[in-house]
Amino acid sequence: MVLQPSERYYRGWNHRRLGPWCSPTGSPAPLSCETGCGEGSWILVCRLLVPTQVSLLSMEEDIDTRKINNSFLRDHSYATEADIISTVEFNHTGELLATGDKGGRVVIFQREQESKNQVHRRGEYNVYSTFQSHEPEFDYLKSLEIEEKINKIRWLPQQNAAYFLLSTNDKTVKLWKVSERDKRPEGYNLKDEEGRLRDPATITTLRVPVLRPMDLMVEATPRRVFANAHTYHINSISVNSDYETYMSADDLRINLWNFEITNQSFNIVDIKPANMEELTEVITAAEFHPHHCNTFVYSSSKGTIRLCDMRASALCDRHTKFFEEPEDPSNRSFFSEIISSISDVKFSHSGRYIMTRDYLTVKVWDLNMENRPIETYQVHDYLRSKLCSLYENDCIFDKFECVWNGSDSVIMTGSYNNFFRMFDRNTKRDVTLEASRENSKPRAILKPRKVCVGGKRRKDEISVDSLDFSKKILHTAWHPSENIIAVAATNNLYIFQDKVN
Repeated sequence: MVLQPSERYYRGWNHRRLGPWCSPTGSPAPLSCETGCGEGSWILVCRLLVPTQVSLLSMEEDIDTRKINNSFLRDHSYATEADIISTVEFNHTGELLATGDKGGRVVIFQREQESKNQVHRRGEYNVYSTFQSHEPEFDYLKSLEIEEKINKIRWLPQQNAAYFLLSTNDKTVKLWKVSERDKRPEGYNLKDEEGRLRDPATITTLRVPVLRPMDLMVEATPRRVFANAHTYHINSISVNSDYETYMSADDLRINLWNFEITNQSFNIVDIKPANMEELTEVITAAEFHPHHCNTFVYSSSKGTIRLCDMRASALCDRHTKFFEEPEDPSNRSFFSEIISSISDVKFSHSGRYIMTRDYLTVKVWDLNMENRPIETYQVHDYLRSKLCSLYENDCIFDKFECVWNGSDSVIMTGSYNNFFRMFDRNTKRDVTLEASRENSKPRAILKPRKVCVGGKRRKDEISVDSLDFSKKILHTAWHPSENIIAVAATNNLYIFQDKVN
């Protein structure tokens, strides 16, 4: 029996390898910068639950929900595994925000339109559409269950009145069209008012159909289904800057698709060895360059990044650039290769830099310098002393994402205890904030949090031994042009905006 390089298999071979060990450093300093992520400057705009049905329910706080947020269907104690948010993504204008969950649902939120009477509501997002994107399937040839969980969502730039987005589970990518309809045709000749076909013998007059106003209805229809191209689990999709193609990446291969062709894709990267026993790394993330349609990067479980140029050859097995930070052999330990695995890679909006996230750090790489990152930010270095217990409870395999702000000056990523971190690249200062139900009062100002590593703990600090590792911020998104962020905490979506705005 040959094990496939799924997450479980990756754990199996990775556990037997060794790597570095370091001691923790001090707690983070507060952030204060002119980019809008200053200390205490973020306020809660709305808190939302991913719904199974769109059914508005009042919040526990005795306040008009239209002024705070939307909460759906069930209380927080009834959240199931299917309700856990698995991806968050703003569209190119920031007017729409899409979330996917483990139940295969996609929920789209639309930003509140600005009004003269209620200027402060501009940052709020309300439910725009919700639909079932993927269903659970079963591969009978391999006796393998295929989960409906949405791994990634990527928006296409808007070309007309409709919106288009890609969503994927482990095996199948779908292109969805989301459109509005506020008129319906009436006066058919061959159909009655209920849509049934009429007997041609009874038709004696010719009518001209007319459009009648109706309540606004948002429809989500699948326009393309891209399937049967991946043997292993899809971990990334990325839309090319030519807007004609996109790529999908799994553990060992990356495929290039044309939006108009569903039955054929081109394999542009294949790292599968002839003998699977020789497998030493897997692909963890991939993304196209934001401006050059021929360039893309992909990261690996060994902590390396490869930049490829599709003009060089049809199969990009030979990379153009190879980014890797040299490791100090004296600092190797059992966990070093596990924590060096890259969970996310993102191009900056300018296309000059690459940001990567591994278990403990965020690194920024210059495309012109391959031997080391130009910036390294410690996300939760206080966990180095906890790696053994994090290994035992499988938290060490959590895949945290990272995002840039619109000007590439601030980066954000998640941590445990519902903490998320922001790092200002100009001032080199950072801040830890918390997205939790306890401090989710309407328009509440977030207070910076600090983790106490040792010694005497202050009143406003939290001990590293008190952190809740079941509460984790894996998925975040930043508005493309404004200081508005979306943070997914289990089944809750928190949307914050800068108080200056």
